[in-house]
Amino acid sequence: MSQQQYPQQPQPGWGGPQQQGYGTPPFQPQPPKKSKAGKIVGFGCLGVVALFVLIGIGAAAGGNGDSTDTGAKDKAVAAGRTPESDKAEATPAQKTKTQAEQFKACVAKSGTGTEKKAVQHVTKVTGADKRNDILDSAEVYTDFTGGLMSDNQGDAKLIASAFTSCYESKNGLVSVYGQDGDLLANANY
Repeated sequence: MSQQQYPQQPQPGWGGPQQQGYGTPPFQPQPPKKSKAGKIVGFGCLGVVALFVLIGIGAAAGGNGDSTDTGAKDKAVAAGRTPESDKAEATPAQKTKTQAEQFKACVAKSGTGTEKKAVQHVTKVTGADKRNDILDSAEVYTDFTGGLMSDNQGDAKLIASAFTSCYESKNGLVSVYGQDGDLLANANY
């Protein structure tokens, strides 16, 4: 028998790795190194902000809180007040008056003519007796109709102005409402 020669083909798994193409792969440059300038600038800005926050906290904690500025208040009311009169107990006549009557009496004593006329429409006052100088909120109810754009809005502003002359707070807000509950005006006092 004659031997037939079969071409020898490498069997899978036998022999070394087969290479595709010729030579070594082309040179690939390495990516450039990242700059750290952005990180440095970011942390620098964060440090400046933190410094301002610390200064603000220190100023708030170190402040004595004594404010003797009465420039925004009505001079007639500010002149009549003393620290002793603020601490004094209310007289029996004041205890029996409603807050609306007390407000009207204050305006009758030291208000302008237009304020006195506008305050005649006040029906109820709430929140004027409870002040803590943190977030004081007083409401004045009137017999006016309409909202912010009504014809009575000017008188409502006069009522709010008169309220700021009669009452003091470091952080107070007075709101004037109409008979239907619509906001007419507000002011800080």
